[in-house]
Amino acid sequence: MSGMAVSRPDHPSLLPALLAAPDPTDRVPRSARDWAVDIACFILAMSFGGLMLFVTSQGSPAPHHPPRLPDVLIGALGCLALWWRRRRPVELGIALGTVSVLSVSVAGAACIALFTVAVHRPFRTVALVALVHLVVNALYTAVFPDPTQAYWAGLLWGAVVVAAVVAWGLFVRARRQLILSLRERALRAEAEQQLRVTQARHQERARIAREMHDVLAHRISLLSVHAGALEFRPDAPPTEIAKAAGVIRASAHQALQDLREVIGVLREDTAEETPERPQPNLGDLPTLIDESRRAGMTVVYENRLHDGDAIPTALGRSAYRTVQEALTNARKHAPDATVTVVVGGTAGTDLTIEVRNPLVATASGIPGSGTGLIGLAERALLSGGRLEHGPTPDGEFRVRAWLPWPGETTPAGAAGVRP
Repeated sequence: MSGMAVSRPDHPSLLPALLAAPDPTDRVPRSARDWAVDIACFILAMSFGGLMLFVTSQGSPAPHHPPRLPDVLIGALGCLALWWRRRRPVELGIALGTVSVLSVSVAGAACIALFTVAVHRPFRTVALVALVHLVVNALYTAVFPDPTQAYWAGLLWGAVVVAAVVAWGLFVRARRQLILSLRERALRAEAEQQLRVTQARHQERARIAREMHDVLAHRISLLSVHAGALEFRPDAPPTEIAKAAGVIRASAHQALQDLREVIGVLREDTAEETPERPQPNLGDLPTLIDESRRAGMTVVYENRLHDGDAIPTALGRSAYRTVQEALTNARKHAPDATVTVVVGGTAGTDLTIEVRNPLVATASGIPGSGTGLIGLAERALLSGGRLEHGPTPDGEFRVRAWLPWPGETTPAGAAGVRP
């Protein structure tokens, strides 16, 4: 039979592939389930072989059959050989199918070997092993004919048995592959969900860190200004000293509170449902400017907004942070200069923010990270707008931002227009 397989011109390299080394998974130690299945297969093969031996011995006149003693010995050895069906399923399937021409009692072991090939090997391999069984069945029917039935009936019976075993094995194989694919899909979906959760957590922490940077820079710069006033004016009236000390204490307390919040949020073991502190919006600008004025800055505020109550929350927060960071920079680099803050715009166009101050040669000495304006530009870009900063021909330093303000009055084609 092996010579017949080699002589097939359309499959010149099929047999070497079939006789290749077994998969590494075939050498995995047997589990308790594997032991139970192997024992059940051994009992089933013995039972089916004995039944076939009994059936072929019946009838009148008595059918011609192989010698009983070699038949039983081959059947017993075939059942014992099922022990290696996981490691060498193809070789065992071909061998048991071949010796079936000399033994009826090995039929059960041959069917289980064919079933194992159908479960663990590709269809091309299964078809070749099944062909071996069909050819051997045809030879057995011709050599040991049954006088009670026609030759074609014996061929049909063998073909039905082989087809049923192969179909059952292919069904089990398809079911296992489906279960594995569903399991892999579930694991992949779980991993992707975990990745999305992790990315969302990192993005939220980065957002909170940017918010806290703006807040802490503002608070600490106020504290530095008041402390500097006390340092350079030790002879100030007691009421002014007490007022400045009160502002320093309040600013330090608020800065510590903000710092405690950002550390709590950025900790790895922070609960996902951490309550978020209330965020300021554009309506809190007067309070922010009053704080800067109490710190000794001269701030001119111009509110040119139309229908400022309709500003979205996210837009108002971005505008507030832009003004806050611009005031902090002015406090660091031009402490005695007049700062002008202009906020304007209407729904459907842009919300414009402009903060400018004269360029001066003196600075307050307050250290800075150098990333405040970079963070503002990134915030404006994420909001769909843009930010410009730098000196002007008039001798001023200007920070100007355009943030999109959606509304029903947006003219066609004006969504992407910037001054």
